[in-house]
Amino acid sequence: MTRPLPILILKTGSTHAPIRERLGDFEHWVADGLMAGELPVVLHDARQHGEPPSHGQIAGVVITGSHSMVSEREPWSEALVPWLRATVQAGVPVLGICYGHQLLAHALGGEVGHHPDGVEIGTVMVERQASSADDPLLGELPERFDAQAVHWQSVRRLPEGAVPLARSAHEAHHAFRVGSCAWGVQFHPEFSDEALRAYLDGLGPTLAGEGHDAAQISAGLKKTPEAASVLPRFARLAQHFASRAA
Repeated sequence: MTRPLPILILKTGSTHAPIRERLGDFEHWVADGLMAGELPVVLHDARQHGEPPSHGQIAGVVITGSHSMVSEREPWSEALVPWLRATVQAGVPVLGICYGHQLLAHALGGEVGHHPDGVEIGTVMVERQASSADDPLLGELPERFDAQAVHWQSVRRLPEGAVPLARSAHEAHHAFRVGSCAWGVQFHPEFSDEALRAYLDGLGPTLAGEGHDAAQISAGLKKTPEAASVLPRFARLAQHFASRAA
């Protein structure tokens, strides 16, 4: 029997050391979320190991979040742009999360920058747009669902031809799709409320400077099972695309 191709977790950043020591890192949270799928998972740290495997070696890609900013155009990040374009063009399923969402948009011709209203952080209400009704990744979610979010930058302009899928009161582009199987989500399907609470514990002074109360935001955190369901659904879609291409 031929061994199935793996889902690649493309690591673009790490959480803070105290959080990592207690809860694990971004790739662990993503891998845990994907485990409902039956495909193996492999990790590639784009900051250290250069170009990822070719699209013929993987069934799908999940691009993690990062504390970096896409607009800073760091060399390791910019080096991913042609690889991402080729991967999307090859029809390999891609899911970009937060930084990954923004990087995917940038790679495909969109615009990324600081949100004019500053940070969005906490458990936020995300609303699906009408164009998501038949989307294979988000179409089965409730019309409104809770999700964890923390970002200062946003996709300010979607790539040409991108389908907008979801938004919040703060963020116009919480999710989009390009082609049949490349998605970006600004929210964090891999974050637990515990992980976001750990972030808030360290962001008090920063948020206070922007007029936000970290303790109040922390007290309002909720569990987000609907948002979390995006990861196992993506794993199943990757498996479907891989079996169809075999």
